[in-house]
Amino acid sequence: MKTNRAVLLLVGGILLIAVGLVWTLQGVGILAGSVMSGSTMWAIIGPIVAIVGIYLVVRWWRARA
Repeated sequence: MKTNRAVLLLVGGILLIAVGLVWTLQGVGILAGSVMSGSTMWAIIGPIVAIVGIYLVVRWWRARA
């Protein structure tokens, strides 16, 4: 695997996991101060985004081996 693609998979995956976690916490009302706070839609979208991030990190991990 090319180095650029590997870096993109890893960084993109980590970024999606972080964004998904924040969106989930805002959706369930733990992180306040946003229009997304307490919104069920973001409580659903957040974990989906985080799962996509986990998938990318797993692809990176397997490609390394």
